[in-house]
Amino acid sequence: MAPKFQGVDFYDVDALLSEEERAVRDTVRAWVDDNVIPVIGEAYVAGHFPTQLVPGMAELGLFGANLPEEYGCAGLDNVAYGLIMQELERGDSGLRSFASVQGALVMYPIYTFGSEEQKKQWLPQMASGKVIGCFGLTEPDFGSNPSGMLTLARETKAGWVLNGAKMWITNGSTAHVAVVWAKTGAIDDPESIRGFLVPTNTKGFSAKDQKGKLSLRASDTSELVLQDVHVPTEALLPQSAGLKSPLLCLTQARYGIAWGAVGAAMACYDEAVSYAKNRLMFGKPIGGFQLQQARLAEMLTEITKAQLLCLQLGRLKDQGKATPQQVSLAKRNNVNMATEVARETRRLLGANGILAEYQAMRHLANLESVYTYEGTHDIHTLILGQEITGISAFG
Repeated sequence: MAPKFQGVDFYDVDALLSEEERAVRDTVRAWVDDNVIPVIGEAYVAGHFPTQLVPGMAELGLFGANLPEEYGCAGLDNVAYGLIMQELERGDSGLRSFASVQGALVMYPIYTFGSEEQKKQWLPQMASGKVIGCFGLTEPDFGSNPSGMLTLARETKAGWVLNGAKMWITNGSTAHVAVVWAKTGAIDDPESIRGFLVPTNTKGFSAKDQKGKLSLRASDTSELVLQDVHVPTEALLPQSAGLKSPLLCLTQARYGIAWGAVGAAMACYDEAVSYAKNRLMFGKPIGGFQLQQARLAEMLTEITKAQLLCLQLGRLKDQGKATPQQVSLAKRNNVNMATEVARETRRLLGANGILAEYQAMRHLANLESVYTYEGTHDIHTLILGQEITGISAFG
């Protein structure tokens, strides 16, 4: 049996956490060790999401954990929420993606843009895991430029009719409800974008799994097609208005990704240290060679910096002071950091690094997707460039 994960905390970040935040982190950490680590390698190779984990996640209150208790959620602060994302992604990016989509991309827009009736109808069911959601924004030809979306919603006497397609949708084939973003006005008017709650059993709605993925294999990724999908007037998220609405949702998700990437890096570093101490070469552990010690020192340094970055961002978020640009910096830095840690761990492990029984290659492949989704690394670079100079480099 593999030893339990002891954490990576070179700067005593634990001392900066509240008792509740540490308790939440430790609870999720133990659950991941007991329930995720034993099965995730096999699920990744098989290419399926381990749905048997969903009830346990719901029981722990991991869905929409930073939303209010009155809607069946845990009502945690944003640092505790971030620590949940960290521990889930220490297990696998696909697991954290599932929780991120459920909480930040479906429950959050319902809470922020929905009517009281919509909140009461959907949020408790989603917090309990009885209803799974997905987020339909990205389209086959519009990823980094969502304002160009072609999905349209036409108002009728009975409600709305939606037509269009969405691509790269996490949870798409398993979801019971989709938050679909569509233009309600002219095709060239991004300010007419509104959000709609579309039950996935609605006539004209279909989801097809993306085949051939070499990354995020333990995650369901789908294409959504909407062909004359009729929904009632009550399906509209009444407070949604323009492109800023889905972008607010993405900011919520990116915040969780920044924490999650630290978890993936911690998993790889922990594996690298253990392997370096136990793998013998030329008569001594490879951890006694300068090249491997340099690798480990660099990993520890970058993880420690990312931990402090996340903690301060979480505190700012709890104070209502965090900006989208600060979230962009954290997502950009931490995912890039984690990708490098995973790559160096894979190299330290030598040939064994490509085996599914070790974590590094799986995390590395996953992080290549995380590097791209929720705003590519390059897009976040330009967001920061605009913030620094006041000059947009887009378009």
